[in-house]
Amino acid sequence: MESPRDVGGETMEHGERPERAEPLTDAEREIIQNTWVHVYENCEDVGVSVLIRFFVNFPSAKQYFSQFQDMDDPEEMERSVQLRHHARQVMGAINKVVENLHDPEKVSSVLALVGKAHAVKHKVEPMYFKILCGVMLEVFSEDFPEFFTAEVQMVWTKLMGAVYWHVTGAYTEVGWVQLSSSAV
Repeated sequence: MESPRDVGGETMEHGERPERAEPLTDAEREIIQNTWVHVYENCEDVGVSVLIRFFVNFPSAKQYFSQFQDMDDPEEMERSVQLRHHARQVMGAINKVVENLHDPEKVSSVLALVGKAHAVKHKVEPMYFKILCGVMLEVFSEDFPEFFTAEVQMVWTKLMGAVYWHVTGAYTEVGWVQLSSSAV
């Protein structure tokens, strides 16, 4: 099992959360938007790669997906209509964030909806968002090495830290109580 990349911020288990996400500069927003164009051209395939790696390396995350929680074979996962659908949803949410980087209120709103749905409706432990953000960074860097230089990876790490910060803020807002600290 791989360890996820550090995407910033403290886990909710430690009860510490930075006061705010580190804002992106104009240059960083431009870097993200310029690299995202290449990723999003293949959004379904990239999203599927992200989810397969996520579920293979962190199989406990599959507990939230009744349609494919018993799948262990990556090829079977790749063929799953439900997994492909969720991959498109994940990539679509990141696309909304990237498209609205100029509007912090919109980014906050998009990620609050994601966080609240996963906390209230799906009861997903928030640590899985941090893990998923790290897996996304790994897949993007490996699949698009010509665009994801060290500098670009640092900027994307900053963005993923902000994504995690906003999502966990929504968990706090709905009164999330941690179910277990040993899920992974």
